[in-house]
Amino acid sequence: MPKYIGKEMSRVDGVAKVTGKAKYAAEFKVPNLAYGFIVTSTIAKGAIKSLDTTEARRAPGVIDILTHENYPKPAPPASTELKPEINANVRDKSFRALASNQIFFNMQPIALVLAETFEQARYAARLVKATYTPEKQLTEIAGSLDKALVPNPERAAKPRGNPAETFKSAPVKIEAEYTIPIEHHNPMEPHGAIAFWEGEKLTIFDKTQGVYVVRRHLATSFNIPEVNVSVVSPFVGGAFGSSLRPNYYPALTAMAARVIKRPVKVVYTRTQMYTGHGYRSDTWQKISLGAERNGKLTALIHDSRNNSSTFEDWLENTTNYTRTIYACPNAHTSQQLVRTDLSTPAPVRAPGAVSGMFALECAMDELAYELKIDPLELRLINFTDVNPDTGKPYSSKALRECYRMGAEKFGWKDRKFEPRSMRDGRLLVGWGMATGVWGAFQQAASVRIALKSDGSAHVASATADIGPGTYTVMTLIAAEYLGLPAERVKFELGDTKFPRAPVQGGSFTTASVGSAIYESAQNIRRKLLEMANKDAASPFKEAKIEDVEMTDGKLQVKNDPSRFVNISELMRRNNLEELVDVHEAKPSPEREKYATGAHGAQFVEVKIDPDTRVVRVTRAIEVTACGRIMNPKTSHSQEIGGVVWGIGMALQEATEIDHRYGRIMNPNLQHYHVPVNADVLNVETIFVEEDDRIVNPLGIKGMGELSMVGIPAAIANAVFHATGKRVRNLPITPDKLL
Repeated sequence: MPKYIGKEMSRVDGVAKVTGKAKYAAEFKVPNLAYGFIVTSTIAKGAIKSLDTTEARRAPGVIDILTHENYPKPAPPASTELKPEINANVRDKSFRALASNQIFFNMQPIALVLAETFEQARYAARLVKATYTPEKQLTEIAGSLDKALVPNPERAAKPRGNPAETFKSAPVKIEAEYTIPIEHHNPMEPHGAIAFWEGEKLTIFDKTQGVYVVRRHLATSFNIPEVNVSVVSPFVGGAFGSSLRPNYYPALTAMAARVIKRPVKVVYTRTQMYTGHGYRSDTWQKISLGAERNGKLTALIHDSRNNSSTFEDWLENTTNYTRTIYACPNAHTSQQLVRTDLSTPAPVRAPGAVSGMFALECAMDELAYELKIDPLELRLINFTDVNPDTGKPYSSKALRECYRMGAEKFGWKDRKFEPRSMRDGRLLVGWGMATGVWGAFQQAASVRIALKSDGSAHVASATADIGPGTYTVMTLIAAEYLGLPAERVKFELGDTKFPRAPVQGGSFTTASVGSAIYESAQNIRRKLLEMANKDAASPFKEAKIEDVEMTDGKLQVKNDPSRFVNISELMRRNNLEELVDVHEAKPSPEREKYATGAHGAQFVEVKIDPDTRVVRVTRAIEVTACGRIMNPKTSHSQEIGGVVWGIGMALQEATEIDHRYGRIMNPNLQHYHVPVNADVLNVETIFVEEDDRIVNPLGIKGMGELSMVGIPAAIANAVFHATGKRVRNLPITPDKLL
């Protein structure tokens, strides 16, 4: 019987966070610290004609000002090929600050003022004067869809069956376009770093989702061995994809520290965060669905186009799940990008999936109304237990149970089919639903476990905790399989001195690092058994490794607790202060025989004032099948957070750009709207647990992204049900319902 797994545990780092003991990147105390303030451009495209820093240099406390004119040139690349990191799949961001006088996007960094205090640096930054040679910019994709291109045609998805011809002859058709504006992650902690050099060795405290990614980025930037770079990031105040790749400020901060030969701190302002770390791309999608009159899908075509920058190709991957979620013999998906004079987009929570499923799940709702079939029934008609592309069966897929449980809990049977048919007094009531999907990913990850003779354990891995509760879940997994009280386990992360782990992204951290802890604990158990069996009086002479377990500080036979040894005593008898195991866990080859994924169903109620057309989400039920739940307390919190963000995406969030100047008009939390307490009413999250040991030994699937995926579509479908008006362009603001 599990002691910790599946039981509620409060955050082990909770007290540190609420008391200020937890240190974030910009909070470390470093002596002789100088402060940097970034100066940004006021045009979106062109070149800097001149930069006048004379007055700024005379300002009080100014130490130096870096511009493209005096910025040291990047070191030449090493002659030997650098060994790829575990995170090689996360591309190094190509934009480098102050590399030239070229302007690629508005609010691009053009200078870094260094001063004795932050206030002095900020004041002097206002005195830097720039003149430009501007060029005409393109920052909107709406009129440039014909300029879209496929960056890697050889990797493009091939059609399944004959979708185009089948669609033409389909008895029932739906064809619609959907748009999603640029949206920004606005984590509570602004991005920042503190860097200092000791000879050729660099130490940097950085807000990152992957310390090894930043280490490689800085090693290549300065052409120094990776072992000479130490990256520390123990706490991250939210990231959501904004720190998956190295942003421009770590190298800028490190270079400034090298130039002035003292530690430097650089922190973005809230406004600078809007061009400093990416965003969810501007996305246009067209969905074409063909079906028989009984609801069976016969053709599915999904075309997606998103914006990228002019200096780096970025695909949002909006069509990845379209091909696999429903049974349809003929399907084609395509993804293209439009180069714009904006900074490069980046992953934002549930990248691609939430955008693509918004279009697909709204189109499915439109098809349901064309067929006069209940939207939930239509999804059940087209349910598939296999991946339609490969024919592989799913290792587990409890989506049917999610539909059933969600519908029952929500009261879906009482839903009237016709739009505008349900009211609460004068308010229009709408009920909508959608399907959520995400991958059940696992990546190679390493961990170090030191089991100590005093009955404690130290566990370490260079993963990150951007907020989901990584410290806590790794502590409980280690406590479970080392047989120790959770308070006797110390887990550490976020430092390149620890064994390598992948970035925290894609909802694969618990599956990856958790599996490494589990397997390492088995190695410890094996070593203890071998040690015990050196004793002639060992109670385990006939026992195999699978017959024994570690529990309550003892190594014992599972079905005979009277046969045991005290682990601390065993170690002391063998003169061991600690028993160490360093282990890398990798995905099992068995996974290749199956399709894998995590799934969910979302049911949403909206109430709309018929006069003001203000939409309120009054009820949301999220039912999720994502394997085995480690810690229900933090897991439910993750799901609620996904629902809240889905409400924001559906009803409020949009980065507004004045395309005449290519300038973001609302780069702040006053005008960039996100849900607040008053916008979030009754949210209920439910888990349908799956016993799936094919995905990984612990049966864990990702949930952090999945929880958001179907919510915007469910809300849009509920709005249609309430009003009879189909809004295909997010966010659904009152003006679109008038």
